[in-house]
Amino acid sequence: MGDDDLLRQAGLRVTAARLAIMQTVRDADHPDVDDVYHGVRERVGQVSLQAVYDSLHALNEAGLVRKIEPMGSPARYEARVGDNHHHIVCRECGTVADVDCVVGVAPCLEPADTGGYVVDEAEVTFWGVCPHCQR
Repeated sequence: MGDDDLLRQAGLRVTAARLAIMQTVRDADHPDVDDVYHGVRERVGQVSLQAVYDSLHALNEAGLVRKIEPMGSPARYEARVGDNHHHIVCRECGTVADVDCVVGVAPCLEPADTGGYVVDEAEVTFWGVCPHCQR
């Protein structure tokens, strides 16, 4: 299924900017808004930063991209959605990498006391130093 079909199914208008945002997020490795903005400009030319922010918000709300916000880092986006994977962040350079589910099936972790909540997702961020920064 193409990105235009995904946008329509989510009830969003199909625009060149939204298609370019989805492709940029898919092609990049956890890009921040500036990375997405520059990628979209390379693909479609002039687009406002506000339009990129607005579209990223709409795409995130529709579940077509996922927004992650590592502590002390700008928000990042990814096209891998719906599988409850986690992330590892380098303390030195800020690189973000995917980590598949830690143990078992989603939500991967079971809290000792849920306080009555029905848990359907766990979000874990691992921190460390990437191989490049270790050198």
